[in-house]
Amino acid sequence: MSRITLLLLWLLHPLPLPLLRALGAGLGNLLYPFARARRQVADTNLRLCFPELDASARVPHVRAVFRSFGQSLIDRSLLWYSAAPRLRRLIVLDGMQHLDALAKRPVILLAPHFIGMDAAWTRLTLERKMAGTYARQTNAVFDAALYRGRTRFNHALALARQDGVRAPLRELSNGLPLYYLPDMDFGAQGAVFVPFFGVAAATVTAVSRMARISGAAVLPVVTRMTPQGYAVTIHPPWENFPGVSEEDDARRMNRFIENEVRANPDQYHWLHKRFKTRPPGEAPAY
Repeated sequence: MSRITLLLLWLLHPLPLPLLRALGAGLGNLLYPFARARRQVADTNLRLCFPELDASARVPHVRAVFRSFGQSLIDRSLLWYSAAPRLRRLIVLDGMQHLDALAKRPVILLAPHFIGMDAAWTRLTLERKMAGTYARQTNAVFDAALYRGRTRFNHALALARQDGVRAPLRELSNGLPLYYLPDMDFGAQGAVFVPFFGVAAATVTAVSRMARISGAAVLPVVTRMTPQGYAVTIHPPWENFPGVSEEDDARRMNRFIENEVRANPDQYHWLHKRFKTRPPGEAPAY
């Protein structure tokens, strides 16, 4: 099944973007009624983060999340198989001057889990050699395809998240910008409970820790899906980061992500159990 899926993605990649997006929206609409567990996860996340929305008001947002997710899946055909000139046209990159200005300093590119996060990675690897983390997949065929797709430009390095922070720190010391996704629930180890939309969320402290050890600057990278493709924005480096404590840094990071999510809530990765890990004594969220 994995090989058939990959073949289909390869066959789709020459198609015009509007057709790919229509197929992706159709895939998301098809997944919505069948993916009951993930639908409930998205609804729970939105209920916790946007308490002003009642059950009926959340439905169109959950549907939109599934459509965006389906479109991002089909867009893997572009990211993994299209030629560089087409990708440069479809993925608009803004703020590269902030990264260029730090050529002699280690850099962590902090990328929240918007559906365009892989598009930003691909576009950045067209500009220079990069290091980034990814979640190793249990399916060996798909894992190999994922690895190839993410490392095909400029000898980019894909580092398995399961291997910890030693490899990312090594590449920071080697001068490679590190593309890092910090806003998922990986459990209580290496995390602190700080608010995310007013809800205690297990938030990794690796960004703060790596910045402190390596002296790296932290530049947020936010990606939006647009009708024309994707818009990637590299923000200026955060001042006074890391701060006085890892907990303060985690709070700052979550506040930044909250603001970006509010600007485009239907493109955030609400299908993930962001509040799976609870503080001691607190009831499960899902």
